[in-house]
Amino acid sequence: MADIHEYSANVTWTGGRDGSGTAKSGDSTHALKVPAEFGGPGGGTNPEELLTTAIASCFSITFGIMAASRKLPFVDIQTQATGEVHQPNAATFIFQKVILKPTITLGAGATDDDAKLAEDLAHKADAYCLITNAVRGKVEIAVVPTIKRG
Repeated sequence: MADIHEYSANVTWTGGRDGSGTAKSGDSTHALKVPAEFGGPGGGTNPEELLTTAIASCFSITFGIMAASRKLPFVDIQTQATGEVHQPNAATFIFQKVILKPTITLGAGATDDDAKLAEDLAHKADAYCLITNAVRGKVEIAVVPTIKRG
C-alpha cells in the first residue's frame, strides 16, 4: 500500500530582480529577496538558502533516527552546511554542491566502536535522506563528519 504525503507552499512575489515576496509553508513564513551576489538587494531568505537548509535538516534528522534505532549513545548532531552555486555566465546559475559538516557529540562513555558507528551512520544518512535523494545526480553532496565525545 502506497501512501502519498503532501507538503504545500504558497509564494507571493512582486517585481523583478529587485523585488520581494513571501514564502509560506506550514507554520513558517519567510521574507524572500534575491541575494546581493545575484544582483538583488539581499536582506531576506532566498531559494539557495532554503535548499541548503532543507538538505542539512533532512540529513540531521535522518542521522538522529538511524542513531536512535542503532542505540548509539549520541547527545546531538550539529550540521553546518554550505551550498555552492556556480555562475558560468551572467544568465546561468547551477546549484552544484552542498558540503555537510556534521559535528556529532556522543555520550561521555562512548566507545571507539560507537565513534566508528557514528561516522558510518553520518555517511549512510546521506543515502537515506529524502531530500539528498531528491537532488542526487544534479547536486553533489559531500559529508565531512567530526565525532566528539561529551
